[in-house]
Amino acid sequence: MALDTIIALENVDVFQNDNLILSDVNLTLKKGEFVYLIGKTGSGKSSLLRIIYGDIPIKNGIGLVAGYNIKKLKRRQIPYLRRKIGIIFQDFQLLPDRTVHDNLLFVLKATGWKKKNVMNERIKEVLGKVDLVYKDYKMPHQLSGGEQQRIVVARALLNNPDIILADEPTGNLDPATSEDIINLLFEISKSGRAVIMATHNYTLLKKYQAKTYRCFDGKLINEAEREEIIDFNNLSGEY
Repeated sequence: MALDTIIALENVDVFQNDNLILSDVNLTLKKGEFVYLIGKTGSGKSSLLRIIYGDIPIKNGIGLVAGYNIKKLKRRQIPYLRRKIGIIFQDFQLLPDRTVHDNLLFVLKATGWKKKNVMNERIKEVLGKVDLVYKDYKMPHQLSGGEQQRIVVARALLNNPDIILADEPTGNLDPATSEDIINLLFEISKSGRAVIMATHNYTLLKKYQAKTYRCFDGKLINEAEREEIIDFNNLSGEY
């Protein structure tokens, strides 16, 4: 495996409970690489992301993520793996009874940070990356959807992860705000992090093109290796 490879899945079968969702998955990501993950609802996108962050064990194949062999991953190792992975959800999952600052502080404390001044400085730093330093005292309900998603991006960056997994991050956002978020994710990948973005937003795929994998008929397909290339101009609905 190349030194800059951060994710390597080889002949992995993805199960949801006892149901085989994807078979013989092969996926390699390098540091600084941005890829899309597309496919219909229920095709296996979220399950594949859960494999990568250790929420679903792999039974068959080889899986290496951020230096961890996820097939042999012990329960006590999962928190350490997840410190190397930032996760961005569609529905934000911010704690509604805490300010932006305290939402981020909660994550730092939960992942082993101790010194108050160091934690406060890190919170200020990640909020600066998403241009929301001045909103640190706000409650989540006082923020727009786009601002909440930017906070989620900041939260994903707290532990300086090697990998960002974004599961439909623009699903609840208007088109202009969606572009802001995807621009931010591309900037994050340029900083050396691998980014996987699961999405149904084909307008964004057309405008911001990158390597694309598709979950289809129980397989993970690298679109660049297909004879039939996606025509984003004529694509509508779920693909």
